[in-house]
Amino acid sequence: MKELFRLEKKPIKGLLWLEWAVLIYALATTIFILFTYTRLHEPGQMLWGRAQVLLMTLALWGIYRLLPCRLMVFARVAGQLIFLSWWYPDTFELNRIFPNLDHLFATWEQAVFGFQPALTFCEKCSSAIVSELLSMGYVSYYPMIAAVVLFYFCFRYEQFLRTAFIIVASFMCFYVIFICLPVAGPQFYYQAVGIEQIAQGTFPQLGDYFDRLPFDVLNHDLSLPIPGWKQGVFYQLLVEAHNAGERPTAAFPSSHVGVATVLLWLAWDARSRKLFFSLLPLAVLMFFATFYIQAHYAIDAMAGIVAGTLMYFALRGIYRGDAT
Repeated sequence: MKELFRLEKKPIKGLLWLEWAVLIYALATTIFILFTYTRLHEPGQMLWGRAQVLLMTLALWGIYRLLPCRLMVFARVAGQLIFLSWWYPDTFELNRIFPNLDHLFATWEQAVFGFQPALTFCEKCSSAIVSELLSMGYVSYYPMIAAVVLFYFCFRYEQFLRTAFIIVASFMCFYVIFICLPVAGPQFYYQAVGIEQIAQGTFPQLGDYFDRLPFDVLNHDLSLPIPGWKQGVFYQLLVEAHNAGERPTAAFPSSHVGVATVLLWLAWDARSRKLFFSLLPLAVLMFFATFYIQAHYAIDAMAGIVAGTLMYFALRGIYRGDAT
């Protein structure tokens, strides 16, 4: 406990690598917003959100400079992790101005598997046990992140900032992809074009369908009902999380699978068998859950493993340490 408040002999003078990653993303998307200002639905609100991130980052940096200890290092990291959930729906407001690409991904899905896994998996495996296990895997997303972050903070502190940078920067990389690839996912695409057409192997283009929607339309009005055992505890948690923050965005590649892959690599790198084998079954369940609940195409989940692995090794190689 004393280590949390013990003043560091060589405090970090500047911003952390993970803070720079977030601010670079914020700057790049700010420029994007300014160039597309008249096309966006709420550009002023989006710019204000970025100003809040900047103010929070500078405030936490200032407090750390007054009290340079481990607790304040953790606070700086936690602040950026908390804002990750805010950045996610923001990608929809940026990518909705581009033509939707779901018809391409649904076509590729059909070519790879000969059917739509997101349409048939939940029908073939509709038992309460399967539903609850997969729902548990999906809602374990943020607890898995918290587990890895806390493990490194408590037991591998010398690698804590590198770990936090890899996790946060991975999210920023995924968000860039989501802005450039406007893919909504089966739950939104199937609802928009009609299940009948999907079942017949027809995948119409949506064009600017999502951009023409009212800004305040509720996300659950746009998507199919989440399949599963409706009385399940984890199913209810999943529905609440979905209604709170889901948007027609971020389908390819699956960031749930991608970040889970990053977390597995971090757990492996920590040389903690308990941590790794605690996360592994949850990551496997999450992989299948992504298309069971129709949030993703199966190729999204497969691409998430590849993307997460590439991001982990790339960001691990880039990181050179936070200077004191």
